[in-house]
Amino acid sequence: MLRRLLLLVPIMLVVAVLALLVGKQKVLDFGERPLALEQEQTYQVRPGSSFGTMVRELEALGVVDQPQLFRLYARLDGNANRIHAGEYRLQPGMTHGELFQNLVAGAVIQRQLTFVEGLRVVDFLVELAAAEGVEQTEGGLTPSRVAELLALDGDNPEGWIYPDTYAYTRGTQDIEILRRAYRRMQEELAEAWDGREKGLPLKSPYEALILASIVEKETAVAEERPAIAGVFVRRLQKGMRLQTDPTVIYGMGEAYNGNITRSDLRRRTPYNTYRIDGLPPTPIASPGRAALDAVLHPAPGDALYFVAKGNGYHQFSASLAEHNRAVRRYQQQARRSDYRSVPTDKNGN
Repeated sequence: MLRRLLLLVPIMLVVAVLALLVGKQKVLDFGERPLALEQEQTYQVRPGSSFGTMVRELEALGVVDQPQLFRLYARLDGNANRIHAGEYRLQPGMTHGELFQNLVAGAVIQRQLTFVEGLRVVDFLVELAAAEGVEQTEGGLTPSRVAELLALDGDNPEGWIYPDTYAYTRGTQDIEILRRAYRRMQEELAEAWDGREKGLPLKSPYEALILASIVEKETAVAEERPAIAGVFVRRLQKGMRLQTDPTVIYGMGEAYNGNITRSDLRRRTPYNTYRIDGLPPTPIASPGRAALDAVLHPAPGDALYFVAKGNGYHQFSASLAEHNRAVRRYQQQARRSDYRSVPTDKNGN
């Protein structure tokens, strides 16, 4: 009897090993099977969720139809405790193994938000409020609240948000995106300032930021920025007023209805550069790097004036008499139906 039992032990061990191998192969084969999906969907792993909770949720969604095998696959892999919270994209054809590896790698969905050059902080706040997946700061954000959270001097953060495209994941706070844009502007401004030309009538990087915001608002034509900057730099050097409409508009705030009247130009505000000397107290928008470079490397020349031609470009003049002639000429053209304040593309659009 003992001899028979001794003979059976190796056979039982072999059977057990074979069973384990077959079981392991079944689990591995499960990892190669596609998810039970017919169309793309997203799944959110909440912070603090256990692996078991996640599997139950995936089963309830109909994504994983054999949860026990999925648990065994994770146990076999050994990384079940390394799942990252976040939003994941589940696509038809994705295997259970690919899903698990994405969860371990934290391959969450990256969303994008673009801040465009020349916009104001209030415009960026509107975009942030409408952006899908962005978590809003409790109580909401206002420009003064943004200035406080960014630890700025003063209560106006205008100009400090660098215009660019920013990637974010679901649940990112609005102020965190603004902090990244603020740090980016600090970096770009510091780099541009360090490489500036000598002899500019700008005392600080912040003054360069102010003038760059004006240049950004004055022209939609990239190659004109250095020329526009040159006009303003020469005006500052000569003690002339900047006399630029975008600053007046900014100072009018919500009172601006699309037109500037003579009374608007006569009204003294901190931003009415027809009435004040030098620069306004803050930027009037967010300039891009090209505008920063333009004011720190302005185009040489003798032009002190410019007027819109009506095709998106400007006519530059060195004397007031020459400028007045250009104004009369282009004011007449402004009455035409094809007059434009921005340039047309090759198709005339």
